Amino acid sequence: MDEVHAPIMASTGLLPTGALLESLVHVADELASMEKLPSVQVRNISTMIRRIKLLSSLFEEIQETNRQLPPSSVLCLTELFSVIRRVKALIQGCKDGSCLWGLIQTEILSNQFYVLVKEMGRALDILPLSLLNITTDTREQVELLHKQAKRVDLFIDPRELQRRQELLQVMANEKNSKSKGGFIDSGDQVKEILSCLGLRSPFEYEEEISKLEIEGQKQAGTGGLIAVSNIDNLISLVSYSKSIIFNGVESCERTEKDHFKQRSVSIGRNIHDTSSSSQTVVPNIPDEFRCPVSLDLMRDPVIVASGHTYDRNSIARWINSGHYTCPKSGQKLLHMALVPNYALKSLMQQWSEENNIPLVEDEASSFSNNSRGKLSENPVDHISAAKASVDAVKLTAEFLVGKLATGSVEIQTQAAYELRLLAKTSMDNRRVIAEAGAIPFLVTLLSSPDPRIQENAVTSLLNLSIYDNNKILIMAAGAVDSIIGVLESGKTMAARENAAAAIFSLSMKHDSKVAIGARPRAIPALVGLLREGTPAGKRDAATALFNLAVYNANKAIVVVAGAVPVLVELLMDDKASITDDALSVLALLLGCSEGLEEIRKSRVLVPLLIDLLRFGSPKGKENSIALLLGLCKDGGGEVARRLLLNPRSIPSLRSLAADRSLRAGRKADALLRILNKCCSESHNPVG
Repeated sequence: MDEVHAPIMASTGLLPTGALLESLVHVADELASMEKLPSVQVRNISTMIRRIKLLSSLFEEIQETNRQLPPSSVLCLTELFSVIRRVKALIQGCKDGSCLWGLIQTEILSNQFYVLVKEMGRALDILPLSLLNITTDTREQVELLHKQAKRVDLFIDPRELQRRQELLQVMANEKNSKSKGGFIDSGDQVKEILSCLGLRSPFEYEEEISKLEIEGQKQAGTGGLIAVSNIDNLISLVSYSKSIIFNGVESCERTEKDHFKQRSVSIGRNIHDTSSSSQTVVPNIPDEFRCPVSLDLMRDPVIVASGHTYDRNSIARWINSGHYTCPKSGQKLLHMALVPNYALKSLMQQWSEENNIPLVEDEASSFSNNSRGKLSENPVDHISAAKASVDAVKLTAEFLVGKLATGSVEIQTQAAYELRLLAKTSMDNRRVIAEAGAIPFLVTLLSSPDPRIQENAVTSLLNLSIYDNNKILIMAAGAVDSIIGVLESGKTMAARENAAAAIFSLSMKHDSKVAIGARPRAIPALVGLLREGTPAGKRDAATALFNLAVYNANKAIVVVAGAVPVLVELLMDDKASITDDALSVLALLLGCSEGLEEIRKSRVLVPLLIDLLRFGSPKGKENSIALLLGLCKDGGGEVARRLLLNPRSIPSLRSLAADRSLRAGRKADALLRILNKCCSESHNPVG
């Protein structure tokens, strides 16, 4: 890789293939062997684990082949690794967290599983299964999984919705009539609900209370007062029901009182009136230190989406009362994040020390920050880490796109490189980068005379194209002709190879297959790389040709471009190591008359195919038989006679035909019948 300046932000690259596969197998095995699954999201979790078990077989088979993979496969596996790690974190969160809170959040959790399944499907879009050396059973299972992931619908378990409704009803009844004993009458119903969630012993009840308290600590001080209140009600419900069900009323009352005493210390100022502290008389407060809502000295200044600063307590009450606009500007808030204003807080602390005015941080914020330890430095504490990450990527992407548009050559090189890294591993990153307007600028840079800029630009577009909607945007930006230009005469071989991989990724969509195939230079350029490239480049070219040739009209174009003799030559090139890829393309080209005629012209192909029947991979054997079968059908008597004259062909075919469970075996049986018929006509059956 060409030397570049130090990156603008820290980025991680792709793992080496061996380490990536080992990590995939390990994390998949961890999920498959997970014991005592959560009592919420049961169906989503079990279905997800079943999907990952299927993928685990794929990972293991790829690992066993120990062969170099094309970039599209590596990108797919990297994306799958990211998805599976997030699946593991989500399931672990369901397992370790409160089951009652999980029940309340059932739609949110279900949607998270749905998003991960869709991301899994998008990652599998770019996996060239037909070119991987895996068994037929595994390939068919992964193909089925891919189809299911693409058309999966959001699933929210109706049983969990029903349980939640019952739980909320019980909580409402308990709140309205607890003093009259109404809750005691519904003790059996509560016991049944909690039992369905795995709470059956006093210890499990205490453990659930602890988990709810931890969840409450996460919500405290972040503007989530409604969530805190709901969690308190759940703790009250579990504590009180424990006393009723296990006859420990006094113990439970003590537990409940202790809990609320503790909670009042940590988040009391969020729940109760704070006027006593906020109205303390402080002389000569600078206007910039006053909260625009309360007009009092801010204790914990935070920035909202509009860019204005408020005291956390004041703006939290404003938001939780149903207002979703900025009080000062009236602007609608795009999100509810409360970002600490550290710069202003530092100035306030300096001012308070100079004026001997105690600046005590809101207890709710102190509690939240102390409970997180070192994580209190996190600049965004109201939204999930994922949302914070997306916001950070958005800011970074906008900054980098600005540098692409106006920077010097060196700055453009660095910005394109950063976008290339940023787009490697996350679907969210790819979406956000495209929304920041990067694609048109990257397309322009494809014609740059600087080899580093050109390589980074085409690789960035390759990485961005993994996200489905970006394929459409890249095509609409007129990138195809520029990508073909890089493929034909790129400044570096890496740029040419990644241009071929980009064409493969874009051609996953049918309309793009048509559009790319209609470019007179596209397919000849791929054939050129097939002839001149490195082993990895040849594989990229073969993969792209295969994908384009799926569209029937492109088959003849591939043949006319001279692909057949190059592919046959690659079958004899051990250094190229793309035998299976070449066979897959040749088998596909049999589907047009031009391809069949051109393949029949080769005098060396049949002996090669016979050898591959004995020594090839399972995929290679299947494609070899498909080629021989196609050559022998419809007037292929000459090929049939050449097969009969070769002493190795019949034993190899009989050996494969013995296993009728394999597709190769069925094709071998069909080929033997053709040869038998041909031999019968000569009065010398092979039967």
